[in-house]
Amino acid sequence: MLTDLSIREIAQTEHALLGELMVDVYASLDGFPKPNEQPAYYNTLRKIGNLNGQAHTTVLVAQSNENGLLGGVVYFDDMSAYNAGGKATQEKQASGIRLLCVDPKARGQGVGKALTLECIRLAKNNGNQQVILHTTDAMKNAWAMYEKLGFKRSDDLDFFQKKLKVYGFRLLLGLAGTDLHQNS
Repeated sequence: MLTDLSIREIAQTEHALLGELMVDVYASLDGFPKPNEQPAYYNTLRKIGNLNGQAHTTVLVAQSNENGLLGGVVYFDDMSAYNAGGKATQEKQASGIRLLCVDPKARGQGVGKALTLECIRLAKNNGNQQVILHTTDAMKNAWAMYEKLGFKRSDDLDFFQKKLKVYGFRLLLGLAGTDLHQNS
């Protein structure tokens, strides 16, 4: 566990760094489409910082004083801005999480969990009743973490991104046993 980890909004100077980290992380996933298979998707990852400040959208980063930028995620305070397949954008009183990534050197140190918990905290502060996210078979570590935090599979949110099956998850706020101060 990193003791000096902080979660905050991305700085302009970190846009390119987070973009390259996202491309590297997603391209390295076994069973996930590669940049030549989905160039538009990877272009979005490369320019992830540009999403910050768009309507209902905040890009968050995880940083350690010792290790620098260790990951990031896109938080949506309204699903109308979520911009993914399926019917998720029609959900009301919901926040969304997309494009979570953690630097491989920081995996298993609570970075992904800290980013996710910050999104849950923001969703509660925004008065939303649920948090929605999507993942794939290539992201089983993240999938397990989401389930430990109380997210439940929601088949109604599933869709295909070209030939890739994308699975929907939902966390009902106030009903879930998620303790925002958990350390494990």
